[in-house]
Parts: sequence; C-alpha cells; structure tokens
Amino acid sequence: MAAIKAIIYDLDGVLIDSRAANAAFYNQILRNFGMPDITPEQLRQAQFLTSKEAVDLLFQGTPYQAAAQDYQSKVDNRPFLPLISLEPNVKETLARLRPAYGTAIATNRGRSLTLVLESLGLAAFFDVVVSSLDVVNPKPHPESLRLILRHFGINPQEAVYIGDAEADRSLAAGAGVPFLAYKNTDLEALYHLQDHTELHQILANWPQDR
Repeated sequence: MAAIKAIIYDLDGVLIDSRAANAAFYNQILRNFGMPDITPEQLRQAQFLTSKEAVDLLFQGTPYQAAAQDYQSKVDNRPFLPLISLEPNVKETLARLRPAYGTAIATNRGRSLTLVLESLGLAAFFDVVVSSLDVVNPKPHPESLRLILRHFGINPQEAVYIGDAEADRSLAAGAGVPFLAYKNTDLEALYHLQDHTELHQILANWPQDR
C-alpha cells in the first residue's frame, strides 16, 4: 500500500448524525401531500440517497411524484439544521490531521451541504467537498472520488475513504481507494472505526514512504 496523502469522508452517518433532521425534512414533504410519515426502513434507505432519489422512493406509485420533486427542491433547509449534530471527536480529529493530510468530503447530500458545514463549523476543515450537485453520477458511482483524487493530484492508493454504508464501500471499490468503515462492522473494510480518534493509530501504522 502507498502512503496516505488524503482522507476522504462521507458526511451523513460519519461526520454528522442527521437522522432526525432527514426524517423531519421528508416528513414535511410527505405531509404536504397527505402521505403518512416516513417509516424507519424508508429513512434507513433515504440516508444513503440523494434527496431526489429519496423522494422518488417515497412517492413511487403515487400521483404526486413530480409535484413532490418540485416541492422538495424548494424546501428551506434551515429549520432542520438544529436537529443535526456532530459525531464525537470530529473536529479534534480533523484539526490533528491537517495540514499533514489533505481532507475532503464525497457525499450524496445536495443543496443543503454548504448550510450544514457552515452551521456546524466544519467548512474550514476541508480542502474540497463534492456533493451530488457536482457530479453527473452520484455514489455509489466513483465519479466523486475521482474528482477529489484529481484535485489532490494523487493516485487512489494514496487516499482512504471513510463511510458507513454499502454504497460507500462500493464507491471506494469502484475508485480503487482503500475503504474504512465507521460504526458498521458488517461492511467489508480494511479497518473498522468506532470513534474518529482511532484514525490516528491507523495512519501511524500505514507505510510512511511519502
């Protein structure tokens, strides 16, 4: 393995806990059309999708699908921000990583991404952020990771991607980037982390020939 030069993160479920905010967001859309609230299983799936994909899932087979897409594109995301919290030790870990490592985010979150990063004080910790709006093909397609690798001018083995879902593992595999799983031991991964601070020991044991 090559020495690591960049750490790339998924956002939802890895850097932030957004389940409550996402549930409230989708419930607002569903209720606007007289639909029942999102179920736990639907929310689990929606966590890994773009908002467009999630709305398609929630309104599939209903006469409201097109109208719901139009509605979701105009929802004000700001009221949901207080429902989002940081995962433990995120800022401390990022501060310690920089500037020795490049840092980036590859996420399926879309237009709310900038608001979320700014509201939680995360924006300054990342060199590059790629959302679903920055690519033609959202994850698990490897386009987002390839954009980030080009930004840093590095090859896939010089980065790691940290995610919490099968879509993240598939994304990393498609781009040839080593995958680290966060709080999900069911995923096949090079390493499994339960806390962000564990990343420091993993990197300390990585080849240091850079």
